Amino acid sequence: MDLNGAAAIISGGASGLGEASARELARVGATVVVADLNVERGKALADEIGGVFAHTDVSDEASVQAAVEAAVATGKPLRAVISSAGIGWAQRTVGRDGSPHDLASYRKVIDVNLIGTFNLMRIGAAAMAKTEPVDEDGARGVVINTASVAGIEGQTGQVAYSASKGGIIGMTLPAARDLAAIGVRVLTIAPGIIDTPIYGKIGDKNAEEFKAKLIGPVAFPKRLGKASEFGHLVRTLIENDYMNGEVIRFDGGIRFQPK
Repeated sequence: MDLNGAAAIISGGASGLGEASARELARVGATVVVADLNVERGKALADEIGGVFAHTDVSDEASVQAAVEAAVATGKPLRAVISSAGIGWAQRTVGRDGSPHDLASYRKVIDVNLIGTFNLMRIGAAAMAKTEPVDEDGARGVVINTASVAGIEGQTGQVAYSASKGGIIGMTLPAARDLAAIGVRVLTIAPGIIDTPIYGKIGDKNAEEFKAKLIGPVAFPKRLGKASEFGHLVRTLIENDYMNGEVIRFDGGIRFQPK
């Protein structure tokens, strides 16, 4: 799958893992639609990499449809659909005070992380189905979804987040089987702890101390992952035509403990 001269759409593309993916795909010649809620950052990045910004709420069907249409409107065949938009939430199923988990918060996490991913996958794949195959195998494109190691071994207080990411993991194989009919592969990356702005700014003493604790369970290399490494993995999975229906842990060998 050659990205040069193709279009790609990335949700959550204005920052973190999405930004790193957008930069990497643009570097190899893709026209990237940066689909994000953050207008200022999204437009700035799109301008920098020669892409297009689409103000997108992944939990809203019409918003995702408009973003995919923006990719189609580039005039380049849509070959890559990457979901990296997501939110976190920490709350126990029953709190220390005896109160049950807030249902509205749980639904919000599911709406953004799981339904948002499904929205972009189904609408993006439908657009890819209308393109011409690129080879004798009938390949038309690749969907890459972002889960988390928490979707496999969630920690205390991660019940909502882990449910959303576990759902993404669970969609991987059936979606790959569904979309085989149109020549679209589906893969999921389950990152461990990646050094993004969510963990604080570089040089901030408190942030650096916090990161040092996070590194503890990592096997090797003994550090947080880099967003650029995630972007590289995204490109590698797109370009390797025999990768399909798989969940790839991207975590330095970490295994989450209960807390």
